[in-house]
Amino acid sequence: MLAEPKPEWLTVTPPKGQSYEELKGLFENLNLHTVCEEAHCPNVHECWGGGTATLMLMGDVCSRACRFCMVTPGKPQGVLDQLEPENVAFALSQMGLTYVVLTSVDRDDLPDGGASHFARTIRLVKERNPSMLVEVLIPDFQGDVADLKQVVDARPDVIAHNIETTMSLTPTVRDPRAHYWQSLSVLRNVKKLNPHFYTKSSIMVGLGESEEEVTQSMVHLRQADVDFLTVGQYLRPSSRHLKVVEYVRPEQFERYKKMGEGLGFRYVASGPLVRSSYRAGEFFIRSVIDSDASRKALLG
Repeated sequence: MLAEPKPEWLTVTPPKGQSYEELKGLFENLNLHTVCEEAHCPNVHECWGGGTATLMLMGDVCSRACRFCMVTPGKPQGVLDQLEPENVAFALSQMGLTYVVLTSVDRDDLPDGGASHFARTIRLVKERNPSMLVEVLIPDFQGDVADLKQVVDARPDVIAHNIETTMSLTPTVRDPRAHYWQSLSVLRNVKKLNPHFYTKSSIMVGLGESEEEVTQSMVHLRQADVDFLTVGQYLRPSSRHLKVVEYVRPEQFERYKKMGEGLGFRYVASGPLVRSSYRAGEFFIRSVIDSDASRKALLG
């Protein structure tokens, strides 16, 4: 079944503005990659125009080949830019941000999946930008808890890992090395390593899933004690990627939002153009973190 032409609620404004051009130039000069451009994010105009971005670590070639993702799949062959953590920390210090998201390609070619590189980047960003909240959107590290612990010990403020889709669609949508239950175990293990960490995940819809399947995935995420959830429309990046089965209507996204809130998520961002790194959602998450910190201070 093929989806109908894109509806009016998926109209996207092209990137523009001084802030956008300044950030683009800064990232290019430091040889840094952003998921905003690599994954053709529809919100790049909103985020870059507002002076925020999601930086993608460890290059622009992914060792996995998920059928929804625009990032180039291939064989990185262990190549890693050792100056990247310093360059990321410097770039962020020039942007005047209060909240940043660091993500990465999958690097199954590295002994620790890139966990130590992630950890070093987090620490340097925190050193240069002490008031900045850092969210990391991490790969699954093939389920290795010791690798995950390196990231947890670096103390980002939010650790995100996306299940991406429902259980039944996972084998079709994601790379064979990306397992539904393994992704849930990553999120669960973050809480086991440090129960005070905030965790976050994301679901794409429009790939042929039913409402019942989305609800089931939400329940599984809550059982893993995930705090924050985003739900967004899958948009086909190119003809070699999975076709869109359905353009989900805004009222259905509102239903997902209410369902998620009813299940106990601290925050649910649900809408056609919502992505896992979502500027409006990050503002709300910061308010949750700040509120919890203030409450803890009052309680001693």
